[in-house]
Amino acid sequence: MKLAKLDFLLRYPDRLEQLLHNRNIDVNLGENPWLTGAIEQRMIRYRYGPWDPAYYGLLGALIGKGLIEPSMEKKNAAYRATETGRRVAVALSGTDSWRPVRDRARLLRRHLDLTGVSLRDLIYENFPDIVDAELGTQL
Repeated sequence: MKLAKLDFLLRYPDRLEQLLHNRNIDVNLGENPWLTGAIEQRMIRYRYGPWDPAYYGLLGALIGKGLIEPSMEKKNAAYRATETGRRVAVALSGTDSWRPVRDRARLLRRHLDLTGVSLRDLIYENFPDIVDAELGTQL
C-alpha cells in the first residue's frame, strides 16, 4: 500500500504540493507542464485508493534485473533496492530528466515518511474526490 500511495504523490505533483500545503509545508514544484499535467499512465481508483495494475509486471521486471529484492516487514510484502539498484538510482537521479522525480521523492521522504495506512488516510482526508470516485475510475 505504501508503494502505491508514494507513487501516487510522485506521479501527481499537483496533489503532492496541495497535500504539503495542507500540512503547512510550503513548496513550489514549478510550472513545468511535464511536472503537473502530462501523466504517462494514469492510476485507477482501487479498493484502497490509487493503484496501478502495472505494478505486478514492473516489480517482477525490477526483481528479474536484480535492481530490487522482495522482503517481509512484519506481515507486509516489501521491496528493497539491491546494491546494483541503488547505483542505478543514484546515476539516474543526477540526470536532468529524472531530477524533478528525485526532488519530489526527497520531499516525500522528508515530510511524508509514514506507513501505508497513514498515507492512505491522508490521501482520503485531503482528496475526497478520490474517495468518491467509483472503483476502476482513472484518476
